[in-house]
Amino acid sequence: MDEVSLLYAKHDILVPKMEEFYIPRKSKRRPSSVTYSHHLRVKLFYAVIDLQLLELNSCFDVMSSNLLLGMASLNPANSFANFDKERIVTLAKHYPDEFGELKFRDLSRQLDTFIWHMEHGDPRFSDLKGIGDLAKVLVEANLVETYSFVYLLVKLILILPVATATVERAFSSMKYIKDELRSSISDAFLNDCLVCYFEKEVFVNISNDAIIDRFQNMKARRVQL
Repeated sequence: MDEVSLLYAKHDILVPKMEEFYIPRKSKRRPSSVTYSHHLRVKLFYAVIDLQLLELNSCFDVMSSNLLLGMASLNPANSFANFDKERIVTLAKHYPDEFGELKFRDLSRQLDTFIWHMEHGDPRFSDLKGIGDLAKVLVEANLVETYSFVYLLVKLILILPVATATVERAFSSMKYIKDELRSSISDAFLNDCLVCYFEKEVFVNISNDAIIDRFQNMKARRVQL
């Protein structure tokens, strides 16, 4: 604040007092019924925050929002300050193969016991920074079996960013693999080409002779090298 005040004084900029009534530019003689503090907070700061939230909400569909909110609700930062049981259950509903009707009931009971244990139990859970730390301490405290469904959700959350990035990476790479000359490429061959493209750092260390020998020893090969 001192640096800002010096900058304002250097350029002869008037610093308004927050408790005084706000005077609009168009009418410098007639003050409004709100203070500068209210004007800056409501008319400017809150308005910008609302625009940013609107822009963020338009970038994500309902499923993505549920996944992100569920991940945030299980974040252990600040002693699980963002814990929200309903959002976590909504997150679990996006994994029907992992959670059936009966498992949802068990998950609901585990979440009640889990949050109480985290807030009043082992002090090792009081200063965690992220979900990765939560998974690590759950293993160290031998609570994986006790909170099996919660631990399963933690693992799914940790896998989700990697899986999403892998899918996006695959779609981005397909335009290089399946071009006009390979428009009729089969799915199996396409998968093999994508693996080679993704793991190019690994295949650089493999000699061409080793690849030729491997191909020659295949029983189902169609051509002769």
